[in-house]
Amino acid sequence: MIKRFFLKFWLEFWFYFLAGIQVLIYFPFLVLILLLPKAYSKLFWIARNLWARITLHGSGYYVKVEDKEKLKSDTNCLIIANHSSHMDVFLMLITCKKPFVFVGKKELYKLPFFGYIYKRAAIMVDRSDSKSRFEVYGQANEMLKEGYNVCIFPETNYLDDTILLADFKRGAFKIAIENNLPIIPLVFYDLKLKHPWYPMFGSLGKLRVKVLDKISVEGLTEKDIPSLTKKAYNKIKSELENDPKQAAVKATNNWKKILS
Repeated sequence: MIKRFFLKFWLEFWFYFLAGIQVLIYFPFLVLILLLPKAYSKLFWIARNLWARITLHGSGYYVKVEDKEKLKSDTNCLIIANHSSHMDVFLMLITCKKPFVFVGKKELYKLPFFGYIYKRAAIMVDRSDSKSRFEVYGQANEMLKEGYNVCIFPETNYLDDTILLADFKRGAFKIAIENNLPIIPLVFYDLKLKHPWYPMFGSLGKLRVKVLDKISVEGLTEKDIPSLTKKAYNKIKSELENDPKQAAVKATNNWKKILS
């Protein structure tokens, strides 16, 4: 009972407190920054160097990135990763130095204070609305023209922790092909086990990230979206399955036991 209380406090209350209190503190400055030219690059700097670092490190984690040099590119890129924790956003921000724009859930716009900034800093999508899904492509194109990368967590049912890696949605790969964007897959090994969506288990310590080889979309057309989606999916899933520490596999097995 005491352990469960501690996990719930740490994985939910403390995490939300660290992330939320910063939004309240920074909010007046962020509103002013939005009035400046090239506001997004300034917002990104604050999100990466203050918000993400304080939240992630303050929650008891540190980051180790393998093959970080593979993030370098002469062109804009589409960045993708597996999505297994509330902490994924902060881990992505710390991993990638070059400014990028998240494609995220429209529901987060409803959050007080955060929603005001989120609406102006992310490409929002209502996944239940086909018109909203279509509008993502135009918004992504505009941000790409301004020189920013685009980041998407492409899993469908990512909240099901009994699945090692959920199927990928096609939208991210349609954006990549239409804009001739190399795809950079990242693997987040540990958060499914150390900071899961639901506070049944967890631990502190190192969060491992691996940057995989870029996937070229040169010469591909819309008919190639299914094969491209499968290729990206298989790359990330293979890394999770072959992780020497088997972190995500252990987490999946834990959930199967808990729910059985």
